Amino acid sequence: MGLLARLRKEWFIIGILLVILSAKLQPSFGVRGGPLKPEITIAYVAVSLIFFNSGLSLKTEELTSALLHVRLHLFVQSFTLIFFPLAVWLLLKVLALTAIDQWLLRGLQTVGCMPPPVSSAVILTKAVGGNEAAAIFNSAFGSFLGIVVTPVLLLLFLGSSSSVPFSSIFSQLFMTVVVPLILGQVCRSFLREYLERRKPPFAAVSSAVLLMIIYTTFCDTFSNPNIELDPTSLLLVVLIIFSIQLSFMLLTFAFSTRSGSGFSPADTVAIMFCSTHKSLTLGIPMLKIVFEGYEHLSLISVPLLIYHPAQILLGSVLVPTIRSWMTSQQKSSVLLR
Repeated sequence: MGLLARLRKEWFIIGILLVILSAKLQPSFGVRGGPLKPEITIAYVAVSLIFFNSGLSLKTEELTSALLHVRLHLFVQSFTLIFFPLAVWLLLKVLALTAIDQWLLRGLQTVGCMPPPVSSAVILTKAVGGNEAAAIFNSAFGSFLGIVVTPVLLLLFLGSSSSVPFSSIFSQLFMTVVVPLILGQVCRSFLREYLERRKPPFAAVSSAVLLMIIYTTFCDTFSNPNIELDPTSLLLVVLIIFSIQLSFMLLTFAFSTRSGSGFSPADTVAIMFCSTHKSLTLGIPMLKIVFEGYEHLSLISVPLLIYHPAQILLGSVLVPTIRSWMTSQQKSSVLLR
């Protein structure tokens, strides 16, 4: 793959680095009360656009084929939204005794509270040849579930910024997340044939809007002289993130392949990716709403910004290994019949 093709493929990761650099060089443009007016353009317009786009792109009409695999769905959703945040919470009890920046550690907890992503788990499951229908269902269902569960988990584990009452948080979540998502689904029901024929770049639109949110978040940080990012803490958090991902993938693999689990090798592939991947697209806007007014919001966001490329990188590296395992298991089951 040539350099230009590689840059085009990884444009979002490069974009994250560029917007953070831009925020560092000129934070006054995107700061609260600045020319960009993020308290309106980001908090309401950008967040609403992301979730309207999600509603428009979610192919809920294709989920009926996977609907009856209840045990798989229960496993994925309970692992993602119950076991994952609890396990991270216990881990942070130990890590709190270290010198790692406390705000980055809180950011690790937010990662644990996030729902599964709409795209990456499905793409990697498809690349391996796993149960794509189950991956699509759990990504979509997890996204809907996350709208309610994720804010509750964030408030439960981390609390809220004292300046924003809970009623205000949930009313803003309803107006900027639930309503646009439902509107997107309603529009999709009328425009389904057109959307299938033209295939608009939904992922690119959400990613571009997400870059704006990330930019304004870091503008607030760099305009505050009291906030500093410790490089050693950052490096340790990167290592912790890769360790969490790999450990949880191995754990879901062990649980879903044990005798009597009832899961096929294709199911195991979907479980591994859907249970361990976390949504940046849904996560960053929710953090922006729940922690509105937090001066350390950007530091809390850093682990999620790292987790996103890390899960894609680790998943992509493991695709050939998982594919060869799945193929060998399927051949063995055919021979045993």
